[in-house]
Amino acid sequence: MIDLHTHSILSDGELLPYELVRRAVDTGYKAIAITDHVDASNIDFAVPRLREALTLLKGHLPIDVIAGAEITHVPPSLIGDLVKEARALGAGLVVVHGETIVEPVEAGTNRAAIEAGADILAHPGLITEEDLLLAKERGTALEITARKGHCLSNGHVAKEAMRLGVPLVINTDTHSPSDLITKDMAVKILLSAGIAPDRIGQVFETSRALVQKALGKAYA
Repeated sequence: MIDLHTHSILSDGELLPYELVRRAVDTGYKAIAITDHVDASNIDFAVPRLREALTLLKGHLPIDVIAGAEITHVPPSLIGDLVKEARALGAGLVVVHGETIVEPVEAGTNRAAIEAGADILAHPGLITEEDLLLAKERGTALEITARKGHCLSNGHVAKEAMRLGVPLVINTDTHSPSDLITKDMAVKILLSAGIAPDRIGQVFETSRALVQKALGKAYA
């Protein structure tokens, strides 16, 4: 399992970064990104502290860890600057909290995230065809999520992304230890979203490519 959307106590998760990583190892993960919620109030604290902490883990664990960020409930006009700032501060992977149908995310967030070059648009809700095509053009992956509530639009996202050839990933949006999943469960979630068995490998390949990009190395 490669999971590129999780949270620690640096935002609203329940676990220290190291405990989250340890539990991911025990669950059978190959790679994990910790992408704590950030906006202009905490991005300069959360991202560097996470990067420093996770850098110390290199060579001590059997999985790869990535310090990332999830830009959350930011006005669309400010998303571009925060994506740039997150990268400048050392985020290896930038997620934007998309227009999930279960939270009052401002309209236009999906488009702003894609235009800003976010790596992943999380739980993008009833994303439009225009934004789907832009995501395909810009290389922003759309998330199929295991998280309760956000997963309600998985079927729409999967159907339209497959129809238009937009890259997909599967993440957990973990906040609690019980949110972590095995690869077998990830496959079941993808199948339940309507993704054909012969397309599931492409989803995992997109995740592998993002890990390779974040780490700057070849990734099996």
